[in-house]
Amino acid sequence: MTELAGWSSAMILALTISSQVYAQWRSKSCAGVSNWFFIGQMLASLGFVLYSYLVENWVFVWTNAFNFVAALIGQSIHAHNRRMSREVIAAAGQTG
Repeated sequence: MTELAGWSSAMILALTISSQVYAQWRSKSCAGVSNWFFIGQMLASLGFVLYSYLVENWVFVWTNAFNFVAALIGQSIHAHNRRMSREVIAAAGQTG
């Protein structure tokens, strides 16, 4: 069970990051960060916290807890920026 938690989390994180890198490479832009990037990072970080706790590796418990918080903040910023972008587009449509 312990190894399954660690390897599953590692795979989630690897798939999430590689998907994001591919999307950015394909679009030739860094602007296309999706919600799934942060959701995957949060799920993987929580899984790694569980795994690190089960193997009693306190450094990784705290490291991955921090990564979870960073992803949560990143998701919040992403949602805010997307909302602001929609407002700018809507305002431009009303004046144009």
